[in-house]
Amino acid sequence: MTEERQTTTFLAPPPYVSPAKRIEEFSGDPNFMSSLARGLAVITAFQERKRHLTIAQISHRTGIPRAAVRRCLYTLIQLGYASSDGRTYSLLPKVLTLGHAYLSSTPLAVSAQPYLDRLTEQLHEACSLATLEGEQVLYIARSAVPQRLISIDLSVGSRLPAYCTSMGRIMLAAMDDASLQDYLATAELQPKTSRTLHTPEQLWECLLQIRTQGWCIVDQELEQGLRSLAVPVRDSSGHVLAAMNVSTHAGRVPLAELEQRYLPIMLATSRELSEQLFATLG
Repeated sequence: MTEERQTTTFLAPPPYVSPAKRIEEFSGDPNFMSSLARGLAVITAFQERKRHLTIAQISHRTGIPRAAVRRCLYTLIQLGYASSDGRTYSLLPKVLTLGHAYLSSTPLAVSAQPYLDRLTEQLHEACSLATLEGEQVLYIARSAVPQRLISIDLSVGSRLPAYCTSMGRIMLAAMDDASLQDYLATAELQPKTSRTLHTPEQLWECLLQIRTQGWCIVDQELEQGLRSLAVPVRDSSGHVLAAMNVSTHAGRVPLAELEQRYLPIMLATSRELSEQLFATLG
């Protein structure tokens, strides 16, 4: 492993490619619907911390001209997916129906929910299931403890950077070396706290360790005071389909307790869920 780390090099991140540029790449494809692609780009421009945006801000985020952004927003408003106060725009709950069909039909999310509920009941902490989508983890199932809140508002559909989250690192560690090196060379790695591992070299070493041990603890790297333990959920071939985690507060649960008491429960639950998925997916 030492020799592998020494010979691994990481390239500078390539220039950012806006959604508009990606859409332009399909300009010669007669079957590609550019207007639909622009509408989806406008929807995804909204983020957890940027729920209200102006036309200028959306245009800047997507690279789509303001006139086209305005038409997309007008259409979304008419169909009940967005609203406006006259200056800024925001999405409405109806947008959730776009993902409901997937979340309600995928065996992974449906099968995982009772296991997450059971974990929350056992551990008295929030538990989640996520998959990897690009450079982010996408929450597809979650069981929360209402009286225990953290500043990050998480729910099904939430996204977080993969490199500084326990579930993200589980799935990154499952990549082959070439894919992992490509990710580390191109991902936007920023320190979220003073503890965040945010260089390709630091993360490479951390992910190699996760490959060996089969689980991951992230201690206050995403948010001060937040600790998270994650384990993989595998398919019948042993490939990692998703990751399952439990989140705690550093002042409430010591690292030793996470590893000694929580980890065996999480690993056992992950094996049970994987076995059920074997049967469900054939």
